[in-house]
This record gives sequence, C-alpha cells and structure tokens, in this order.
Amino acid sequence: MMTSIPTIETERLLLRAHTVDDFEAYQTMWSDEAVVRFIGGVPSTREHAWARLLRVAGMWHHMGFGFLAIEEKRSRRFIGEAGFLDMKRDMHPVSTEGTLETGWGLMPFAQGQGYASEALTALIAWAEDRFPSKPMTCIIDPGNDPSLRLARKLGFREVQRCNYNGEVILLSRSGTRPA
Repeated sequence: MMTSIPTIETERLLLRAHTVDDFEAYQTMWSDEAVVRFIGGVPSTREHAWARLLRVAGMWHHMGFGFLAIEEKRSRRFIGEAGFLDMKRDMHPVSTEGTLETGWGLMPFAQGQGYASEALTALIAWAEDRFPSKPMTCIIDPGNDPSLRLARKLGFREVQRCNYNGEVILLSRSGTRPA
C-alpha cells in the first residue's frame, strides 16, 4: 500500500512528513531523558533515532498511516511528532495489533502548551475519515499522568493493564470498537 503522506494544518501547527532536515532536532528529542522517561526509559543513540525516523516513512508506505512531524508555525521549528502505529508488539495479555495505536512525543520546551492536544485532535479527525472501522488505542505508562489526562480528554478510556516491557495501561477510544 503506497500512500501519500498528508500535511495537516491547525491554528498553531503544521503536521507534515518528516524530512532528513528534521534529524538533528529529532535525535535531540529522542535522546532527552525527560522525553523517554515513560517511553521505554532509555535515551536513543544517534543510530537508534535514525532507524526510528526511517521507520516512520515505512509505516506510511506499508500501512497508509504513521507519524507526522509537528512544526510550530510561528517559529517554523520541529517540536515533536504524533500519529499512528501498528507495531506488532509483544504485549500480554492483549495487543494493539490491528489498531491505530495513537502516540505522541514533544520536545520538553513544547510540553504543557496544548500542542499535543491540538495535533492529536486533527490527526484523529483525519484517521476517522480514512479508517472509520479501525479501532484506536494507545498504551501509556501508569506513571505518565499528563499523557493519561490527554488521552482521556481525547476520548480514550482504560481497557486493561498489560505487560509491555513493564506495566502499561491499554486505552481504547470511545466511538471505536475495543481492541
């Protein structure tokens, strides 16, 4: 499935395909301990960040969805990414496989300003239009209160606690069938 990667504009943000020019900021974000604290807990090496960036393009190519870079329109700088995955995770007792696993990550300076909510609201509307029968899920570390609050604001509700490299909370978005 080859698909074109959309560009989505919101009031303050441009959600767009990642570019090689994003790499330095991308690597800075994924090597920041504050960013990865609840996302695996291990800062990315330069090599791992590069592989992660390339994975984004592969998800769009093969699945028709993926993550978009988040650019602040005012400053024109990369501030994070958000979107959808299907990672074939080794999760127990249930999985996010076959769902639009929703995720996001922002640079520390961009957190707490409503950017993630703004980006995800636009992305969810895009996905509901293109994948109306596909359930949306997300997995969040139980200690990540800001992300849990955001997920609930966006209509996600806890389905169950799972094991994925430690305990995570599996959430499913209302209006979609549970995972």
